[in-house]
Amino acid sequence: MRRRSVITGGLAALLLAPGPAYAQQPPAKIPRVGILSMADNEGAPMFEAFRAGLRDLGYIEGRNIILEFRFARGNRSRIPIVSPVMMNPVELGLVASLARPGGNITGFTLMHTELNGKRLELLHTTFPLISAVAALVNPPALGQQLAFEQTETAARLLGLGDVRRVEAASATALRALRPDAFSGAGGVVVIPDGLFYDYHRDVVALVNEARLPAIYPEREYADDGGLMAYGANVADNFRRAAGYVDRILKGTKPGDLPIQEPVKFDFVVNLKTARELGLTIPPLILAGATEVIE
Repeated sequence: MRRRSVITGGLAALLLAPGPAYAQQPPAKIPRVGILSMADNEGAPMFEAFRAGLRDLGYIEGRNIILEFRFARGNRSRIPIVSPVMMNPVELGLVASLARPGGNITGFTLMHTELNGKRLELLHTTFPLISAVAALVNPPALGQQLAFEQTETAARLLGLGDVRRVEAASATALRALRPDAFSGAGGVVVIPDGLFYDYHRDVVALVNEARLPAIYPEREYADDGGLMAYGANVADNFRRAAGYVDRILKGTKPGDLPIQEPVKFDFVVNLKTARELGLTIPPLILAGATEVIE
């Protein structure tokens, strides 16, 4: 799933809305919506959520709307019109403001700015004996440095000292990492990024092999064996993005649509993984989870 092109530094899938000057399409013409994705799976859950959102609005794929997938395969040089997973669009200079973005970019954020520190706080609360952490980072991706700095600030406030960077800028580099890349750390934080989301199973396998407690930015990591995940629900953002595509198809300019924050969040704890790693999750943490995987 993933969209991240120029737009957001963190997840991955971009929706490119249709045609000419945002004018309403003639009734006889079926609108086409291009979907630019960093991955290559049209059936990914976030895309199914987007299709569901369109169906709720009366769109039937192939009958009154056509979806065209274009897989970027790592190319981040294109700009979407509706992005379901933006990260820090104002801070990165992509839009003038959330309320009035202007230009041809709009969509929904994942609130990573606000959540990077919270993830580390949750990890430390769950495992208070951790004295040092490592962060998995994709250096060239937009927003990564800001997200890492936010994690460093949270670490200092928690008395954890410096955060060790573990870098991977491609799928090949990620798969070349070995568990000893995290040596010296007592826990791991994965910085939100489309590459890591696309290869989240590889990320989870690597961290679990290092036998370290970790927290991830999206629930899909925990669904596939990650210990804990806290963040916005990506599928829900994609479902809501269908409404924006609908409004653009009916003539609204993207720059007039405010960039919205997520409304659904997940805090998922995987108890099965905790047992396999020999870790104990405090009852208070389990009570606060939106879902516990047994």
